[in-house]
Amino acid sequence: MSRFLRASMLCMFLASCGGGGNYSAPRQLDDACAIIRERPHYLRAMEMTERRWGIPVHVQMATIYQESKFIGNARTPHRFALGVIPMGRQSTAYGYSQALNGTWEEYQDGPGGRRAKRDDISDATDFMGWYMDESSRSLGISKDDAEAQYLAYHEGRTGYVNQSYLGKPWLVEVAAAVGARSEMYREQLAYCR
Repeated sequence: MSRFLRASMLCMFLASCGGGGNYSAPRQLDDACAIIRERPHYLRAMEMTERRWGIPVHVQMATIYQESKFIGNARTPHRFALGVIPMGRQSTAYGYSQALNGTWEEYQDGPGGRRAKRDDISDATDFMGWYMDESSRSLGISKDDAEAQYLAYHEGRTGYVNQSYLGKPWLVEVAAAVGARSEMYREQLAYCR
């Protein structure tokens, strides 16, 4: 066998071993039923989170859609100085839930455990459930209120209490879109289960 052929076979073998999970987005992001048909483990993860923390599946789905479009290894864009010099990422947000390093570490020190990963859908939804449950308990936000939950999720609980989002009209629009998407997913899920 030639060296080239052996090297090619070795490369194909190593590539087939994979480098982690399937981080691509589902094909039809506007159809909750299509998402769960394509990725049934997403629904299992979200239902476990709903049982544990009381955050409805449709609220979780709308938040994940907004944060990462269901891409497991999503990151914030790079920042550039003078338009060309890389300055790092905009934040430490990563994964389905776009959890920041500090908040994720708090979750790992608590209910998540040290092995929790932001690019694992079960851990990501559990993190969101934990965070939103605490927002519900400490701020009085209904667990069904995707719009208010998203504002507290995005701005942090202190930012939510201080109404920092009022100085960000774009964020208020995004939160309204999360609320509308949550309602759309709720209606769709009622027919596909």
